[in-house]
Amino acid sequence: MKITVVGTGYVGLVTGACLSDVGMQVTCVDVDVQKIKNLQKGILPIYEPGLEEIVRRNAASGRLLFSTSLQTAIQGTEAVFIAVGTPPGEDGSADLQYVLAVAQEIGTHITQYTVVITKSTVPVGTAEKVRGALRHALDARGSDASFDVVSNPEFLKEGAAIDDFMRPDRIVCGVETDKAKDVLTQLYKPFTLNGHPVLFMDIPSAEMTKYAANAMLATKISFMNDIANLCEIMGADVNQVRRGIGSDPRIGTKFIYPGIGYGGSCFPKDVKALLRTGREKGYELRLLQAVEDVNEDQKRVMVRKVKAHFGQDLRGKHFAFWGLSFKPETDDMREAPSVVIAEALLAAGATVTAYDPAAMAEAKHQLGDRIHYATDAYKALTGADALLLITEWREFRLPDWARVKEALHQPVLFDGRNIYSGPEMRSAGFTYNGIGLQ
Repeated sequence: MKITVVGTGYVGLVTGACLSDVGMQVTCVDVDVQKIKNLQKGILPIYEPGLEEIVRRNAASGRLLFSTSLQTAIQGTEAVFIAVGTPPGEDGSADLQYVLAVAQEIGTHITQYTVVITKSTVPVGTAEKVRGALRHALDARGSDASFDVVSNPEFLKEGAAIDDFMRPDRIVCGVETDKAKDVLTQLYKPFTLNGHPVLFMDIPSAEMTKYAANAMLATKISFMNDIANLCEIMGADVNQVRRGIGSDPRIGTKFIYPGIGYGGSCFPKDVKALLRTGREKGYELRLLQAVEDVNEDQKRVMVRKVKAHFGQDLRGKHFAFWGLSFKPETDDMREAPSVVIAEALLAAGATVTAYDPAAMAEAKHQLGDRIHYATDAYKALTGADALLLITEWREFRLPDWARVKEALHQPVLFDGRNIYSGPEMRSAGFTYNGIGLQ
């Protein structure tokens, strides 16, 4: 099966690489010439565990190609994935200009029946706009080439994207014709052979499913952060509460870990886009608005804790960050709580040195040289008045606490992910501050 994937960002590159790994002939297309040249050399634009190996293996076998020419790549293709960015506008709406531009170009070049698959996260109703762009381009050149538009949203977790694609919980496909359904059935056959379900539905329902799923997960996070803050006020232990409610199968244990707020490319953008969609139709999603409000406030909880300990004026204080990315196993800094925390500490007069195993280059795009960057976790601690655990990378879980204590100017720890034991840290001589804990 010959496939074209337009866009070599997070979703497009993972999609193309994984489809080639199950035997398909895939060409990934991007307008960024340097990115394509790098990919042809095996240099990836993102950090994702396991992805580099798959890309190199399938590129070497000839199953995975990279090109800047959609016109060339699309010839003989049975399906084209649109996997370009949909960045949020200032009003929170998803910017569809890149999606529609690709649809227009596809319509300019197809010569046979083609299934056009929207893989990018797009609002309900986008498939109609994609169809319109395709039809306009075909009419402009007097072509009678036929096509179907399919909605096939991604459900990839950064840091576990390969496993999510290869062993998905579900594959959602919004289709309108039996012909398109047959193509998608063939496309995902390597995955259904292992028992992973394909859920066929109408296109608007498929488009809504992606937003609803992310909105529900974001709701669980903000709910638990709200409960954690109340636990701290009331003298309860949020870890005990979490275990108590997580044992209820109607609730479950996933996404009820308190912390310093969610970030990344999905939850913040999708929550904002869904809120915007509701407003455009005259409906206020009040619960989801509260989810967003809680999350934005939660990113500042650690700053309030720091100021409660050291005072409002932080001039002369120096802080060490362990972690910068919004979650472990990724270099993604989009909507990362670390940026909000760093900005607030700098504004209060403090200085910051940070270490992250993967995200420091990306962090520099947002924070520049206003903070310092260390080459390892322990070097980040030198002379710091406190350690702030921002991202729960595995290498931070069992550090040498004697070495940490010796490097710090003061043995103060702010644990933004509750990965350490308060009693243990205090017995080791640290002043410990967690989220939702005494």
